[in-house]
Amino acid sequence: MRQYTEDREINAWFLLDLSPSVDFGTGDGDREKRTVLIDFVTTMARLLTRHGNRVGAVFYGDRVERTIPARGGRTQVLRLIDDLLTHPRLPSAPFTDLSPLLDAGRKAIRRRSLVFVVSDFISAPGWERSLNLLNRRHDVLTIRLVDPRETDLPDVGPLLMEDAETGEQLYVDTHDKGFRRRFQEAATRREAAVGQAFKRSGVDAMILSTDEDLVRAIVRMASLRRRRRR
Repeated sequence: MRQYTEDREINAWFLLDLSPSVDFGTGDGDREKRTVLIDFVTTMARLLTRHGNRVGAVFYGDRVERTIPARGGRTQVLRLIDDLLTHPRLPSAPFTDLSPLLDAGRKAIRRRSLVFVVSDFISAPGWERSLNLLNRRHDVLTIRLVDPRETDLPDVGPLLMEDAETGEQLYVDTHDKGFRRRFQEAATRREAAVGQAFKRSGVDAMILSTDEDLVRAIVRMASLRRRRRR
């Protein structure tokens, strides 16, 4: 007689967008999107490796900069956290293109895995196709990093706004109701476009805000995935 033991170990990968736009944040205590990213990866990596699973990562700044092969254990989690905390911040960079990050993940990840794509998805167009290809081979979950001020601009008077990636500056008057309305309309269009891209790619999508409790967000993510799999 032959006995077969099912392999229940999971390979989990984090495809991480560390471009300059992720350094923005206005949440409680000026919590940056990068901080939310690090907290999420730390929590999920620890939860996964406690049960014997392996975790790996791909880092993207202005290009794909580093690939950390999937391994298990506490040492792997500590290495991942240290690499994230010491990863240099870019003062400026070309406008983000997430396609190379997604393509690098597809090439690096050999066996079927759980893949977390963690980004604010402020990117040049075209990444949707790469996300679709990645999702054909793996179980993909997108974690979209957001900040309240990216969709709701307060009335705080004259303001100098700077593009986090290109460094381009623009002087605006937030007293202007018309400007605030156009800002919100543009944000709404962007939200709808990203949401449709996720839907067409067939991936599960989750939003993590700089003003949200991480534990509650992870519980919400788990509940959503359970409902979709029933």
